[in-house]
Amino acid sequence: MDIKLVNIGFGNIVAANRIVAIVSPESAPIKRIIQEAREKGILIDATYGRRTRAVIIADSSHVILSAVQPETVANRLTSKDSEEI
Repeated sequence: MDIKLVNIGFGNIVAANRIVAIVSPESAPIKRIIQEAREKGILIDATYGRRTRAVIIADSSHVILSAVQPETVANRLTSKDSEEI
């Protein structure tokens, strides 16, 4: 079984098959999801102190913050250049 990995910025990588959604952090419901994940301890901040531009929701309910645009993450997800193990 091949595991497809997606670079979400700054050398951080997520398993593509675990991603449920890639969304922008601008709306109030997404901000609420981020805050609830922070309180539950299931928030992963991969922004390296930069502005959050994409929020990735995993099938394990983890919420991952990324500093790259959602479109960029989606393009990396669908590209043939993604790493495979």
